[in-house]
Amino acid sequence: HIPLDVQGTAFQEAVWRELRRIPPGETRSYADIAAAIGKPAAVRAAGTANGANQVAVLIPCHRVVPKGGGVGGYAWGPDIKEELLRREGAPCRLL
Repeated sequence: HIPLDVQGTAFQEAVWRELRRIPPGETRSYADIAAAIGKPAAVRAAGTANGANQVAVLIPCHRVVPKGGGVGGYAWGPDIKEELLRREGAPCRLL
């Protein structure tokens, strides 16, 4: 892990720590992230914190996908997100 000095709210930092725990080639849903940080009802807030991440790839926000399928949104567009996931070997069902 590369040491990072990113600052946000306590909630954002908890989300970002959880994002860094997702191994390459794996994904989690926004609900999974919210539950993992002990705030299972905060699914939308987890999505907002995910989107506030300023160091994408180092804090791999691209590994979070909608529970209903697909790749979902990404600051640099869904095509870039899809390519990052493909390069990491994410399951084809997402793509």
